[in-house]
Amino acid sequence: MKRKIIIIGGYLAFGKSIFAVRLSKAINVPYLVKDTFKIALCKSIEINAREESSRFSAVTFDAMMYVAERLIETGFPVIIEGNFTPAGIKKVDEAGTIKALIDKYGCHSLTYKFTGDTNVLHKRFIEREKTPERGHVNTMFYEPGFDDFDKWCHNLDAFDIGGEIIGIDTTDFMKVDFEGHIASARLFMGE
Repeated sequence: MKRKIIIIGGYLAFGKSIFAVRLSKAINVPYLVKDTFKIALCKSIEINAREESSRFSAVTFDAMMYVAERLIETGFPVIIEGNFTPAGIKKVDEAGTIKALIDKYGCHSLTYKFTGDTNVLHKRFIEREKTPERGHVNTMFYEPGFDDFDKWCHNLDAFDIGGEIIGIDTTDFMKVDFEGHIASARLFMGE
């Protein structure tokens, strides 16, 4: 059986985490969501500044890749979710790291790439920042303006690790065919 990985990536505040959990339950594949993984890793750590939060984001990514590799090497499929970056955006080339994992184990990959109208999503992002579910380790520690938010989102446009890519515009959640996307994952998994 071919090893498989599903990547859920794309813009901030676009519903990636919710979809990852929903997809995991629907196809019975374990998921690793970057924000909640970071909350678990930093449960006993006080983070007081954006720079500290960013540093722990890098640690979280490394830990996620470690767990994903342990699953993949034993033949288990995995879903990973996050606003994964292409080379040149952060110190760590997250796309390159994911691609290296895929190549090392000969995985088939399916990427759901979440995008949409950043004007709408900026407002959603600001509201999400105020919720307790966000966790103190994931907060921005300031309210970013639209220009910064738009740039952050479009920095993610070049993320491409090969394999099958499905674009999902979540500007309006009511217009998204989530059941159709779950069906595409079932097809990918060979169900």
